[in-house]
Amino acid sequence: MDMITIAEKIKQCRLKIGLSQDDVADKLGISRPTYIAVESGKKQLTVVQLRQLASIINSSLEELLFDTMQISTGDFGIEKYKQIILNCLQYGCDSDGKITKTKLAKLAYLVDFKWFYDNLQPLSGLAYRRIAHGPVPDQYFRVIDELYESGAITIENKGMASLIKANENAPTNQLKEKEIKVIKDISNKWKNKNSQDIEDFTHEQLPWKICRQGELIPYELITQEDPENVC
Repeated sequence: MDMITIAEKIKQCRLKIGLSQDDVADKLGISRPTYIAVESGKKQLTVVQLRQLASIINSSLEELLFDTMQISTGDFGIEKYKQIILNCLQYGCDSDGKITKTKLAKLAYLVDFKWFYDNLQPLSGLAYRRIAHGPVPDQYFRVIDELYESGAITIENKGMASLIKANENAPTNQLKEKEIKVIKDISNKWKNKNSQDIEDFTHEQLPWKICRQGELIPYELITQEDPENVC
């Protein structure tokens, strides 16, 4: 299923209550061309502006954000996500070839949301949820289990942490060159950092702060971050 964007949701709400684009632009205090750009997805609003707009169109910030996520969770998305995971593992592991399960999940999240920040579409197509240690798709744990069962990875329990090691080179047949570059860049940036460092970083981002425990995290929230806070 395709993702319904915030822009489309805004337009639906406006039409539902019979307001024109001029009406909303005037109430929002912006020009009509600027508002048209918002509805066409070419301009992003701040969270403050989104909250004001939601009030104008008889909606809420939560409705605009949390009802927009209708992400594909089919086998293609899972298989591509597996390759994202394996490539993050290959390029982001420590010198011993291992990485914690928590850090691996965070690398994949940063890759997915960085890709959305630059391209306005998710890389994996999976929906991320706010859980205790950070954003993660529901399918992450299933993917790790399947990779372990297939022999692609080994898992070593060390205290409270689970260390993952790849048993083969990461496949790339479902990833484009530009996608692999993003994975490499982000993995290399966090290569020598521990799990707590990357967890603290993701917890300071707007997608984590604005969502409640257990809720799905709209990809669009990352577009409100400054570039240096994206990955």
